[in-house]
Amino acid sequence: MPTYRDEVVVLRTHKLGEADRIVTLLSRRHGKIRAVAKGVRRTSSRFGSRLEPFMVADVQLYQGRNLDIVQQAESLGAYGADIAQHYDRYTTASAMVETADRLNEAEATPQQYLLLVGGLRALARGDHAARSVLDSYLLRAMALSGWAPGLGECARCGTVGEHDFFLAQLGGVVCAACAPAGSPRVARDTVALLRALIAGEWDVVDAAPERTTAAASGLVAAYAQFHLERGIRSLSHLESSR
Repeated sequence: MPTYRDEVVVLRTHKLGEADRIVTLLSRRHGKIRAVAKGVRRTSSRFGSRLEPFMVADVQLYQGRNLDIVQQAESLGAYGADIAQHYDRYTTASAMVETADRLNEAEATPQQYLLLVGGLRALARGDHAARSVLDSYLLRAMALSGWAPGLGECARCGTVGEHDFFLAQLGGVVCAACAPAGSPRVARDTVALLRALIAGEWDVVDAAPERTTAAASGLVAAYAQFHLERGIRSLSHLESSR
């Protein structure tokens, strides 16, 4: 059976037997991969620590019938330890890898891999507030999957302008004529922050007041969970810690 190499992010792991693990990986060139890492739970394992969640590694895999087998693993980004030391970073990273794990095979592209690696690196370094990193990641991941929110024109009728309503089920901001009766208004500075998050304008994001940041986070969470069709479990831990 053939072997192959790829760069991967470890999304999650499950125990298998006495010493093995099943690892779910988002790879750069082969989409999502499920593989067996044999013996990694033994203290003598050569690469067990390189196959923990949030780690980035260069791996060699043996192509199996149902599950591939990890033969080698070399660390490319040891982000797990720095992330795990901070509760907000840990819960944020958990939400990010959970979102990446929800991607179907057609959506698990090299761009999604690079986006996740960049987000985990920013978290580990503490470059920006953890929740802002998550919000930016979610918006960009949705955009790469073809679900970019409409933020510059009405998502329903296409009217260009500043609109005062945001509805996840309609695809983003909508004008007053398209908004259903009773729809809650959204502040325009919140919509501006959403644009900055998806564009990676970190000077704008980092300077935003807490009120605006909190409002934007709520909209991002609602939008992502609507399009993923199931709730992101890790987001509940983030909300409870606010």
